[in-house]
Amino acid sequence: MTGSQQFPRGISALIPHAPTTATPGERAASQLRHLREATVPVPVLAAAAELIAGHLDDTDPVTREAAATVHARLLAILDDAAPGR
Repeated sequence: MTGSQQFPRGISALIPHAPTTATPGERAASQLRHLREATVPVPVLAAAAELIAGHLDDTDPVTREAAATVHARLLAILDDAAPGR
């Protein structure tokens, strides 16, 4: 430790923590876990599906998994929203 760094005090001194940097996929997965329902226009869903499709081959496995899950959900919703259903 350098002179400018301070030791943790109180309860935080007892909690081990290491600085970690979340990947975009980890952040997306964390945010999507809490999403249960949203109402948006069908064209917005179609655009989102196209944008997310670009991440289906991402180098980060968590990003790929999150993108695949969201992409599949969007396509299912778009399919259900098709006229004649």
